[in-house]
Amino acid sequence: MRTDTRRARFTVGAVGALTAAVLGLSASPAAASGTYSGRAYVYGGGAFAGDWSDEGIVSTGTNRQSNATCLWQKILWADGKLAASGIDGDFGTGTYNATREWQSTWNLQVDGSAGRNTWTEAGKWLRDIDGNGAVDTYIGLVRNFTLSRDSDGRYHFPDGNGSGRIAGYDYRTCS
Repeated sequence: MRTDTRRARFTVGAVGALTAAVLGLSASPAAASGTYSGRAYVYGGGAFAGDWSDEGIVSTGTNRQSNATCLWQKILWADGKLAASGIDGDFGTGTYNATREWQSTWNLQVDGSAGRNTWTEAGKWLRDIDGNGAVDTYIGLVRNFTLSRDSDGRYHFPDGNGSGRIAGYDYRTCS
């Protein structure tokens, strides 16, 4: 039912997006070896769908205060697991508990940290809605949000206040 709800939200008014997603599946895979890319940013290349399978860990002990954590919180918000006020770039107790709930929803190992398997699952819900290859959408269970990938592969997203941020692991400017 979770997947059906998400798919229904995605297909309503987005027939072109479905075509883009299908075409994206036939394109070369995103830069994703299944292990952390080692880059300082949430990084991608190639097709948007499935683009996050090589991201670093964000948790209470790793990259706790970072814009990558802020992006993860935005995903939790889109899927109805975290309030907008919780999008602050600090992986505290609220984010930990919301992450555990999110992982349980998607039948993942429930450990409260966003690592390879968790980012990979979230990446399945990225779509290039307009087909331009630069701006895409995270299709959430409750709401969607737009994010973009620049020519260097770095993801940009709006934080909890709507300010544009780059999803980096080694700094925090989210509020």
